[in-house]
Amino acid sequence: MAVTRDEIVAAALALLDEAGLDGLTLRRLADRLGIRAPTLYWHVRDKRELLDLVASAIMDQALAGWREPRPGQAWWDWLAGRARVMRSALLAHRDSAMILAGNRPTGQALPGIERQLQALTGAGFSPPDAMLALQALNAYVIGEVLDTQGEAARRAAAPAPSQANGPAPVPSQAAGPAPMGAAFPLISAAMAALEPFGSSDQRFEHGLALIITGLRQRRDGAGPDGPAPPE
Repeated sequence: MAVTRDEIVAAALALLDEAGLDGLTLRRLADRLGIRAPTLYWHVRDKRELLDLVASAIMDQALAGWREPRPGQAWWDWLAGRARVMRSALLAHRDSAMILAGNRPTGQALPGIERQLQALTGAGFSPPDAMLALQALNAYVIGEVLDTQGEAARRAAAPAPSQANGPAPVPSQAAGPAPMGAAFPLISAAMAALEPFGSSDQRFEHGLALIITGLRQRRDGAGPDGPAPPE
């Protein structure tokens, strides 16, 4: 049975969503495609190359409409939108952040990266600063998704109360740790103030705003304590 590289990547994405990164093996992928493992090696050298292709496919899906700003769109608004759609695309695929964290762009991804750099250099960035801006945002999105997906996996793996061995323990102030406020007053104060930022979406937007503000100040030459550029 003949298969194409695109079919292999699509099947790998489906297997990733079902079984996670640990379950995405070349043997299982070959079985899903109905081919023998040696046939798979005609298209991908090893699992690392497969993961690079999967990462590129995820990024292609995410950034299909965000390779460059729309006419009249401010560069910072474009970058913020780019980060949001990238995050949404990663959250749609199981263990996607772990795949992107170690990937290298494939050749087919280079034209899209070039257009993004053109957009930023056209807005006044030097080529190195433009590349670093994209890398910083990518690292932030990947790290935030890695944390969000890790927390979701932790909750899913936690045993239900009925599965616990024996009755649930009765809280006891005498035997338990000191209240958070008494032992760690700064942590307690910070957590109380951060109540409005309880969701991962809100925390993501807060961090994104910090990065975008810093990029605007850097591009316009403002010092770290200077005023934000006008809208």
